[in-house]
Amino acid sequence: MAKSGKRVAKARSSVDRKKLYSVDEAVALVKSNATAKFDETIEIAMNLAVDPRHADQMVRGVVALPSGTGRSARVAVFARDAKAEEARKAGADIVGAEDLMEQVQRGEINFDKVIATPDMMPIVGRLGKILGPRGMMPNPKVGTVTPNVTKAIEDAKGGAVEFRVEKAGILHAGIGKSSFDEAAISVNVRAFLRAVLKAKPSGAKGGYLKKISLSSTMGPGVLIDLSEVSAS
Repeated sequence: MAKSGKRVAKARSSVDRKKLYSVDEAVALVKSNATAKFDETIEIAMNLAVDPRHADQMVRGVVALPSGTGRSARVAVFARDAKAEEARKAGADIVGAEDLMEQVQRGEINFDKVIATPDMMPIVGRLGKILGPRGMMPNPKVGTVTPNVTKAIEDAKGGAVEFRVEKAGILHAGIGKSSFDEAAISVNVRAFLRAVLKAKPSGAKGGYLKKISLSSTMGPGVLIDLSEVSAS
């Protein structure tokens, strides 16, 4: 515990909590402070000037991270017949219809992402109260309700990250691992920020970005300069 406490104190002392850092500076600091005995996740948190209770201020989307996420997602696909076979060939971990629905209803959720063909939505719709709170409910806006299950599976396993603003305008996501080199993390950060900027809703007035912070699982947060992001 003493060693852990010293490590945390040293990491915190290396970060000026009032300073706004460039993306590259923030990445370097976060990576240098990711000294846990496991491969920490690099996480981004954003405070947006939106109220997601209003439909015209909802922010959501999906972005393919150029450097990947550093983890292989387990993908479940709701499909039948030829589409089910296509999903299996594309590398889906679990494929089914009513049987998969019953599995989810029993609480057997041993997957990270869910994809569905459009004809499966009457079945998947019954699982909204289970999948919704977990951020797994398929949605055509982010490409997880689609007849092109091969591409959806490839995206899910190849570094695609979904994002959705929560109450109080907070949006957060894992965008890499501390084992990535700095350039790989930076390119992921910039790709994620571009996607969020592109997803700015019509109801967002004035300053859209309020605060951006980058951190590792066990490390302190580092504030990113909004002017650099807005100009990128």
